[in-house]
Amino acid sequence: MTARLKGIYTKEVVPAMMKEFKYANVCQVPRLEKIVLNMGLGEAVTDAKVVDAAVRDMTMITGQKPVVTKAKKSIATFKLRVGMPIGCMVTLRGAKMYEFYDRFVNLSIPRIRDFKGMPDKSFDGRGNYTAGIKEQIIFPEIEYDKIDKLRGMNITIATNAKTDEEAKALLKHMGMPFKK
Repeated sequence: MTARLKGIYTKEVVPAMMKEFKYANVCQVPRLEKIVLNMGLGEAVTDAKVVDAAVRDMTMITGQKPVVTKAKKSIATFKLRVGMPIGCMVTLRGAKMYEFYDRFVNLSIPRIRDFKGMPDKSFDGRGNYTAGIKEQIIFPEIEYDKIDKLRGMNITIATNAKTDEEAKALLKHMGMPFKK
């Protein structure tokens, strides 16, 4: 069984994008490559339990165990040493990626406080989109009573689109609510 959004992509998004950008072949239509969630934990320098809580939250959000990222070099002013855990990240591909994108767009984004649309200036010039989330409680998987602290994260949606315009059209067709 394929993800719901994957079916929508093949039945609705591909024909709409082919018509809009006048592609000659179905393989020219951009698609999602991967989604990367990254959570930086600056307070992990003083308290090691912060990493465990962040890993638990990200595991619940994505359904996949995150990789704990470690410091690459020492910075004395931040009391940071090489090899100390300072974040966690998850890369989603395939069916899990489509399931996460579907839940993110349809369930989590509407739960953001004072939401007026996602900024459309967050493209990197190569068709990838990055959104910053200020608190992890927008995801319905997180139980509000069990979190110790509100943490933000970056969500990067990597596409194989050649331009930002194509990537924006792809995400818009797939339900991303951009600012008007």
